Amino acid sequence: MNLKPRPAVFVLLLASAALAAQQPAESHPAGDPHPTTAAEAPARDSSFIDAQGTAHVTRVVPVPATISTQAQLVVGHAAPDQGPPESLAQRRAGTDAYTARARAAWSRLCPNELVEDKIAGVPVRIVTPEGLPDGNRDKVLLNLHGGGFNSDSGSYTESIPIASYTKIKVVAVLYRLAPENPFPAAVDDSVAVYKELLKTYKPEHIVIYGTSAGAILTAEVAAKLKQLGLPMPAALGIFSGLGDFARDGDSIAMYGLRGLTGHLDPPGVTPHLSEYVAKTDPKDPILSPIYSELRGLPPTLFVTSGRDLLLSGTVNLHRAYLNAGVDARLVVYDALPHAFWYDPMLPEAQEANHLMADFFVKQLGK
Repeated sequence: MNLKPRPAVFVLLLASAALAAQQPAESHPAGDPHPTTAAEAPARDSSFIDAQGTAHVTRVVPVPATISTQAQLVVGHAAPDQGPPESLAQRRAGTDAYTARARAAWSRLCPNELVEDKIAGVPVRIVTPEGLPDGNRDKVLLNLHGGGFNSDSGSYTESIPIASYTKIKVVAVLYRLAPENPFPAAVDDSVAVYKELLKTYKPEHIVIYGTSAGAILTAEVAAKLKQLGLPMPAALGIFSGLGDFARDGDSIAMYGLRGLTGHLDPPGVTPHLSEYVAKTDPKDPILSPIYSELRGLPPTLFVTSGRDLLLSGTVNLHRAYLNAGVDARLVVYDALPHAFWYDPMLPEAQEANHLMADFFVKQLGK
């Protein structure tokens, strides 16, 4: 049986720099849209640049041979490009169901003890890996989960493997969510937990990290800690994030959550994650740390992938860290979609989680 996906044709609408941010991911065209069929799909490459500089591009993009067989199946999986909008309640219910399955899958690979608790009045999940050595009991990793700021897609998937591979306890912050609690609620909750951890752990024994919304939040929290004059952690992990809500790069106009498959709105006029941004100035130096003073931040690992909608956001913030003299490292995985390291079945996910864990261990060992 041949499991290798066939090449697929994708239409990419690329925005010029003058266009503002993408519409929220859950918005869909009005009316009664239907998914594009094989008969309707473009069959050749094309490129047209309009008077505003917007590129209307069709490209035939085969599944690359540089990724694992499992990853080829993920990249080649078809999803409808049109359909009814998803309500927030549906999104949260679907995310909760997914994370329950992910917890079970990761826990089979990475045995752990997981407890629900509160720190500084903020709900947290504390993951203690099986076989925690005595030498690591004075260290802790602070996870700020992904989920678009309106749900929790990562407090299990980001904490269980990292706890296991580092052999260090992880505290995952269940910060308040938008739209009920827009910026700066998530920052305030995360800073409150960090300040409480400082009563037990030395700052050089703490790492802060997150994926997607959690990566954005990690950069925001670091900027807030600097603003408050609090001691910095040993390291940061910014895994598929951004630091600029005022300007979009290319990738958010090219890729959806699943890369080149599924629904994607053309760039619009509202800020990305507008319900989180709410009424805050998109250039606020905490909301968008790329506008803050970045000098003096701790060593930071950036991870993204070739078909990640936040590829541009990640590399642009990485470059800003470098320009500020921060020890900033960047790893980009070929072809894979947003936050692929959530999937325990992908060899690349295992590799990425080990890469993240090794970086944290090295920084905590200095």
